[in-house]
Amino acid sequence: MSETIINDEDVDVVIAALRSDMSSFMEQWRPFFSRCHLIIVKDPDLGADLQIPDGFNHNVYTQTEIDQVLASTPVKHINFSGYFCRYFGYLMSRKKYIISIDDDCFPIKDDKTGISIDAVGQHITNLRTPATPTFFNTLYDPYCDGADFVRGYPFSLREGVKCVLSCGLSLNLADLDAPTQALVPDKRNTRYVDAVLTVPKSSLMPMSGINVAFDREMIGPALVPGLRLASEGKVRWETMEDIWCGLCAKVVIDHLNLGVKSGLPYVWRNESGNAVESLKKEWEGMKLMEELVPFFQAVKLSATTTEDCVIEVANMVKENLGSSHESIGLAAAAMVEWVSLWKAVQS
Repeated sequence: MSETIINDEDVDVVIAALRSDMSSFMEQWRPFFSRCHLIIVKDPDLGADLQIPDGFNHNVYTQTEIDQVLASTPVKHINFSGYFCRYFGYLMSRKKYIISIDDDCFPIKDDKTGISIDAVGQHITNLRTPATPTFFNTLYDPYCDGADFVRGYPFSLREGVKCVLSCGLSLNLADLDAPTQALVPDKRNTRYVDAVLTVPKSSLMPMSGINVAFDREMIGPALVPGLRLASEGKVRWETMEDIWCGLCAKVVIDHLNLGVKSGLPYVWRNESGNAVESLKKEWEGMKLMEELVPFFQAVKLSATTTEDCVIEVANMVKENLGSSHESIGLAAAAMVEWVSLWKAVQS
């Protein structure tokens, strides 16, 4: 498979604005965001007006625009508040690729030069080059500079498959769960690993929505706003929406013979919230994972389109888990609504 040409005009950067003052965030990202179109979605629960510096090609969506869209295609189980507001940005995008970075994250700097590293460009590189999910390459992503296919890697598999999901990482505050962070409150991630890996086929992963990019045209409907915890909060420790989204997306991607990469790019994530307090809200999701992972590991799909795959997964979720967990039943209903909404808005 040849490399895909991706231009800046093919990319939307979607930002969920959970803080009103976007000035510092936008200025630090200016060298990289200014060359792309931005979609900024204001959390409907945020009262103050957004403060956005001049000089960016962007559209801002607020509760008013959300209500206008939903007026023609009403939904009962999707609530675009909190981190869920970024999904409205996915819905409104018309670009082939989407990059989404949380508003408490900033570019990291090269230790030798002190120059900020282009996370946007690194995500594009991951999506531009093939993934190798069916046979693991022990020298990382063979398409990265300095790497290659190792001895014994079958030539028939070196073409790879199209990469449609790029999962980045974070320095400083890693995306740990609340109990882990509460046990080691001073733990910080200082280890920068200059590597990218393809996530093997049939292997699930806890996708973090902090720093992610994907091919909207190929798998956009699979990035679903599904699971909302009963005590959903405003910090990552208090939500499982991105984890659920990643589980759904991975089984669809595997079924459609596409690929996922994880590793670069890194962002610098600032501290927010209190892990001990968040533990009370996240515990529901922690317990659910013990059932969700075996369920998704057993999912077998037959549909041929992303939209139909999502509906198929939703029906399985409802049948197998919906009656025992109210939040899971609501997530299944939200997935069905999401596909209908996606089709209506995209058309």
